[in-house]
Amino acid sequence: MSKTRVHELAKTLNIGSKDLIEKLKEMDIEVKSHMSVLSDDIVDKVLDIYSENEQENKDNKASDKTENTDLKSDNKEIKNVSEKNETTEKTSQKSKKKKKHKQNDIKQEEIMEEVSDTDMEDDIKIIQLPSKITVKELAEKLEKNSTEIVMALMKIGIMATINQEIEFEFARIIAEGYDVIAEEAEEIDLLEEAFKEDDDAAEDTEERPPVVVVMGHVDHGKTSLLDAIRHSKVTANEAGGITQHIGAYTVSIDNKPITFLDTPGHEAFTAMRMRGAQVTDIAILVVAADDGVMPQTIEAINHAKAANVEIIVAINKVDKPNANTDRVKQELVEYGLVAEDWGGSTICVPVSAMSKTGIDQLLEMIILVSEIKELKANSSKRARGTIIEAQLDKGRGSVATVLVQNGTLKVGDPVVAGSCYGRIRAMMNDKGQKVKKAGPSVPVEILGLSEVPQAGDMFYVAKNEKQARQVAESIIAKGREDMLKNTHQKVSLDDLFSQIQAGNVKELNIVIKADVQGSVEAVKMSLEKLSNEEVRIKTIHGGVGAVTESDVMLASASNAIIIGFNVRPEPSAKLVADDQKVDIRLYRVIYNAIEDITAAMKGMLDPVYEEKVIGHAEIRQLFKASGVGTIGGSYVLDGKITRNCQIRIVRDGKVVYDGELAALRRFKDDVKEVNSGYECGLLFNKFNDIKEGDTVEAFIMEEIPQ
Repeated sequence: MSKTRVHELAKTLNIGSKDLIEKLKEMDIEVKSHMSVLSDDIVDKVLDIYSENEQENKDNKASDKTENTDLKSDNKEIKNVSEKNETTEKTSQKSKKKKKHKQNDIKQEEIMEEVSDTDMEDDIKIIQLPSKITVKELAEKLEKNSTEIVMALMKIGIMATINQEIEFEFARIIAEGYDVIAEEAEEIDLLEEAFKEDDDAAEDTEERPPVVVVMGHVDHGKTSLLDAIRHSKVTANEAGGITQHIGAYTVSIDNKPITFLDTPGHEAFTAMRMRGAQVTDIAILVVAADDGVMPQTIEAINHAKAANVEIIVAINKVDKPNANTDRVKQELVEYGLVAEDWGGSTICVPVSAMSKTGIDQLLEMIILVSEIKELKANSSKRARGTIIEAQLDKGRGSVATVLVQNGTLKVGDPVVAGSCYGRIRAMMNDKGQKVKKAGPSVPVEILGLSEVPQAGDMFYVAKNEKQARQVAESIIAKGREDMLKNTHQKVSLDDLFSQIQAGNVKELNIVIKADVQGSVEAVKMSLEKLSNEEVRIKTIHGGVGAVTESDVMLASASNAIIIGFNVRPEPSAKLVADDQKVDIRLYRVIYNAIEDITAAMKGMLDPVYEEKVIGHAEIRQLFKASGVGTIGGSYVLDGKITRNCQIRIVRDGKVVYDGELAALRRFKDDVKEVNSGYECGLLFNKFNDIKEGDTVEAFIMEEIPQ
């Protein structure tokens, strides 16, 4: 159902809003103001009425014209020439006066209508609001008292204080109540706004190398395939044989360069792989012929499709005895990838990274697809691109791997990347050689940024260092403002435990330090995914570099543990950690971190118990003992009865007692347990109303391991 307001319909009908409100009242339709919303049925009804009135006016005008003509004709026949002239003269004068009056009336009506519309339009106030706004800010925008806005929110079921943020939708409803139209303001990217450029003219662009990403499931041979292409070894240097960082490499095939991005295969690096797909032109989907489509394969397909990237499937390990390429093609059909030889449009190339078969054919397909896509860029302008990876190097400072997407990056260029800025001191290509410039689709390492940028951020070359610094400082200021908005209260141990006791929610706070920014994101995402209803994992800080004294103090203040990934703590940090009893865990492979955190979470979970029935007995005789109570002489039917078990007495199918066993005797001795087939005496805690024939069910509460 569409929403049409009174002033919008008035504009469509080319009448004043006040006139339309009057007309609606005549139709017994009550509207409060020009901002009132009309249903589709009412709108249709009004449109029909106005179209009928318009037609009637046309018909009346035509009828009047005919009558006037007939009257003139009769006058000609019955009157003489002098009378005719006199009549004609009078009629002419009257006609002129009438016409003049009519024109004046019409003009006056138009002016009145225009004034009416102008007044109404002036009454309509349009404001721009962000996606989230505090009650105080909304009150200022509406020029109302904050208390009044709080009351208005309460009427629609929203309880909020003046400093609390509310969603745009609620702010819009409140604004409408004050005859104000609220529109959601677009989020402005400060960098895009600062470095906005006109589109490149066709004559200014030239062919650029394709950027190819290698994606797929863990251990399906992505890095091995790149090794076969680059004739180098990467896997041997990686912990556990898993690629932990994004690498960017340039390969030349028949004097045509191709840039490859190697993305990690473990599901923990989803965010990194997503970034890899977003900056590339072609995705090589590696699927093992002996394993088929796996969860990360599906994930890779979705990322590539979301980024609108051309997919080429490399069916790897075809030289294995149990390889089945047809099964792989069949599984790919389910995800919309139909091989060319099956009548589809997806290129599938059988390859073997070990024996290096099919590699040439795969490279030919990459060149073919890139030629069809006609990839072009303008190398003559200031460069812009994406941060692929970033890390802090002790000797060199902040080191960022960047992919130039447009323009040419040169040594000495002032660069902005998020809140980081600086002048490029040096550039190295993928082979570690120093270079002075890098064109479109070329990956390089750059030195000279003020701090470590976020992987996935865009970088821009500024006009000068002053502009670079100003833009970066604006972003820092905005980030600080957002952080202050989102920080409700200081985190302390007291707050943490009071939250646990009050809301039964436990939080495991974590500080993450890693060697590169991409790993910080990957570890954070993997661990936060372990959160459940009872324990929530919260990353309070993540950064690049060694574990510092500041990290330990933060962890101590917020009762957090520190996870170090491929980094070590500084000596001073280790001493402070020992003093403050802060737990620092260091890892090289992410699986171990996940296992340890899972174990820590289990320790925080409330134990869950399950009832386990251990035996049944029948009461066959009653013995009354003074000062003790009634003892049930029983026979154990199955299982056993133990001294510390709990008891349920069942009589005629109904439970008459549920409690503890006070004593268990065999003849005159107290015993720990009595097995099936033996007789015993049972005394129940504060219950003597037992009868012969009662069934006794013994059970214990057993803790379930989590």
